[in-house]
Amino acid sequence: MGIFSRMSDIVNANINAMLDRAEDPDKMVRMIIQEMEDTLVEVRSNSAKLLAERKELARKQAALEKQVTHWSDNAVLALGKDREDLARAALQEKRLIESDIEALQDELDATGEHLNHLQDEIAQLHQKLSDARAKQQALGLKGRTVESRVQVKRQLQRRALDDAFSRFEQFERKMDRLEGERDALDLESKAGHDLASEIRALAEDERLNSELQALKERLAARESAATEQPEKPQK
Repeated sequence: MGIFSRMSDIVNANINAMLDRAEDPDKMVRMIIQEMEDTLVEVRSNSAKLLAERKELARKQAALEKQVTHWSDNAVLALGKDREDLARAALQEKRLIESDIEALQDELDATGEHLNHLQDEIAQLHQKLSDARAKQQALGLKGRTVESRVQVKRQLQRRALDDAFSRFEQFERKMDRLEGERDALDLESKAGHDLASEIRALAEDERLNSELQALKERLAARESAATEQPEKPQK
């Protein structure tokens, strides 16, 4: 079963509203266009048939008009021969043919009105079909735009992930280097303490005590600097 049940449905159709309600607008607009094109073919076919019928009626009318002239001439001829009875019969025949001509004229008028109506329908169908095709193009453009945006977003997300992993690897390398420096400082500090203990046990004079005190102060300053100003990891 088609979307439209008759020509008036197409003419009165609100394509935008139909597509807004559709689960698959692309499929719906293709169906609408197909049915409009099929209807347009049908209407054009009916119009062509009516044109052929109108031409046939016009030919019959022209032939009957010739007969009217013929019987009119016969009536004149009969009167000229003093045959009033034949003239009357000829006029009666002429009148019957004129009645047929009037009936044909009524058919021609009705056919003309029908043709005009079909031409209006064809024009309306063309407009609706043009609107539907424009909507189809708009939907296609919108779809391509959305797809392009999705691809760009995915690329940006991949780049963001790559940057995050790169920064994390740099951070790990820096932490490894800092831990190595810390271990080296611990070893150096431990060695310094052991040497100071041996020297204090061997020498108790003021000069060595002063040098020992100076050494402690330098070592404390070095450790304090290393503790208070660690190199900050990059974010």
